[in-house]
Amino acid sequence: MIEDCTGLILAGGDSRRMGRDKANLLLGEQTLLLRVANVLQCSFPRVVASVRQPHSEISFPQVCDDPAFAGPLAGLAAGLASVSTPWVFAVACDMPFLTQPVIERLAGHRSGYQAVVPVVQGHLQPLAAFYAGSCLEVIRNQLAAGNSNSLRAVLKELQVCYVGEAEMREADPTLRSFFDLDTPDELAEAEKVIRIHNAGVSDRNGQ
Repeated sequence: MIEDCTGLILAGGDSRRMGRDKANLLLGEQTLLLRVANVLQCSFPRVVASVRQPHSEISFPQVCDDPAFAGPLAGLAAGLASVSTPWVFAVACDMPFLTQPVIERLAGHRSGYQAVVPVVQGHLQPLAAFYAGSCLEVIRNQLAAGNSNSLRAVLKELQVCYVGEAEMREADPTLRSFFDLDTPDELAEAEKVIRIHNAGVSDRNGQ
């Protein structure tokens, strides 16, 4: 357990490209939100979901985003303001293949920084990253300036440790932890991954 950190699930997005609320989408027998929660609950003593509206099916704490703002920064601000730990690990609810080894590897880079952000295939992954409580003021300033979706603008104001792809592959060789589901086609691809995984487990159990 990473005792000085709270797991924060960002589940307040508009899901425009998916066409429906991603948090409640089923993947296998679980919603995306609960799949992510199960991973975080193995890594952190407390998990919180930042939501637009409360979800009745989850039992862990929820905090509502400020209705004056939208986007991931609003979720980060609401989450950081609601916790007592020095850190949060923030992850989008549409990243169902996140693994504990990835979380643990990133956690080891926090000393001396305000944020730890993976870089995969040349892209920053700020929605699977660690943020210190001191980030809250910077995030609120960006929101007040009208930059509600500008995570990059926030990172420019922080002391950030960027963790490269090679190290992330050591924790997750497939890099599937960073596969996010934005469209129905991506959901179908994720369902295929689950079916293949379940078939492999069934074969091993039948040996």
